[in-house]
Amino acid sequence: MSQEKCTSCNGPMAEQGSTEFGCPACGVRISRCYRCREQSVEFVCPTCGFRGP
Repeated sequence: MSQEKCTSCNGPMAEQGSTEFGCPACGVRISRCYRCREQSVEFVCPTCGFRGP
């Protein structure tokens, strides 16, 4: 089971459809679970504070 957590909801990243990408502002890794991606839940970069859907 994955130890990674979603940046938006802090849930596990074990589901198919989860993704990781670099923050558009600073490049820090952002993790998004399937549910947060599908519902366009806001994420906040823990390093620079960038906010995105």
